[in-house]
Amino acid sequence: MRVSKLFTKTLRDAPADEVAKNAQLLIRAGYVYKVMAGVYAYTPLGLRVLENIKQVVREEMNAIGGQEIIMTTLQRKDTWEQTGRWDDESVDVWFKTKLQDETELGLAWSHEEAIMEMMQQYVKSYKDLPASVYQFQVKLRNELRSKSGIMRGREFIMKDMYSLHASKEDCDTYYEKVIEAYKRIYSRLGIGDETFVTFASGGSFTKFSHEFQTICDAGEDILYCNKDNTVAVNEEVLEDAANELGISKDELKPVKSAEVGNIFKFGTEKSDKMGIYFTDENGEQKPIYLASYGVGITRVMGVIVEMMSDGKGLVWPEKVAPYQVYLVSIGERGSEKADELYQQLCEQDIEVLYDDRNERPGAKFADAELMGIPYRVTVSDRGIEAGKYELTSRQTGETELLTPQDLLDKLV
Repeated sequence: MRVSKLFTKTLRDAPADEVAKNAQLLIRAGYVYKVMAGVYAYTPLGLRVLENIKQVVREEMNAIGGQEIIMTTLQRKDTWEQTGRWDDESVDVWFKTKLQDETELGLAWSHEEAIMEMMQQYVKSYKDLPASVYQFQVKLRNELRSKSGIMRGREFIMKDMYSLHASKEDCDTYYEKVIEAYKRIYSRLGIGDETFVTFASGGSFTKFSHEFQTICDAGEDILYCNKDNTVAVNEEVLEDAANELGISKDELKPVKSAEVGNIFKFGTEKSDKMGIYFTDENGEQKPIYLASYGVGITRVMGVIVEMMSDGKGLVWPEKVAPYQVYLVSIGERGSEKADELYQQLCEQDIEVLYDDRNERPGAKFADAELMGIPYRVTVSDRGIEAGKYELTSRQTGETELLTPQDLLDKLV
């Protein structure tokens, strides 16, 4: 992609009404457009980042047997009435609407009931279990506050997976597999060292659920960690979890964190309330064990920005970045050689954002740093005379002078 063809433009300043650092930088760099508080549109640059995050998640979900689907945003009232959650006062985030014939509908904030209703058409016998399905979908939640940029949206993209099992033991085993898969996801996305599996409230179904919390100053949660960060507990369950683990609260220190994932066992609660059963090997009807697993795709994007940006702009990890190389041309001969290099890199499947604008070098360098592309390659008249191109790492700021062939060898 040539920068001259991008319809987005970088901004010197963020909108005055945007207080979250992640949204400020993403808006300035041309990754998102703010529609209203908690609602953002994603430009070609932002979409590429989201797709890269989704691909990492997709690969890990597929590796543990997940099958990708896409459910509907419109949900029937009676689906949720079966479990009492349509009018449940604790579920205060529903956006609800009506058809022209006055039929009430909900706009999806979650899919546990909808998944169970669909899967009963396919799961009849113990031979059909276990089954695990997941999706990437826009969720809508009527949040009272939305002040953390894309980290806390009223409209956001989420990966939600649901697994169905014939027994508690099988559900527990798969649950542990998902925990390990989530650890791999956050590690591949560059935030694994600061992301912890934590004890969280399990609501009315189980004593604890688990969240994946990333230590982050912009987070809205308080996490209590022990000295070597091997234990992490959410503030809301601190007393119970400390007792359960046999540790003193005094051993734990509070840190700010942001939730990037949540996993939860429902047991047979949904199956029993909805009357959805399977036939076991003895011909008896048995309830299905259900667990759900979420990763906030847009939230992870925001957390990465908060953790890895610097005074100059974004600093994307290579697995997440929209492009791997930001190519800068300086001078007439530099432009000619940069054109050639652009074609060569594209032919080698290296993703390149080519700043071919008739702009001063300083402006190009500033945009490269603001956008956070991992490597900047500078092709200038002066460099061509010396037979060298510049390769600069966005993360370290270090620059190498390389011959054209050495550069290609390093990038390819």
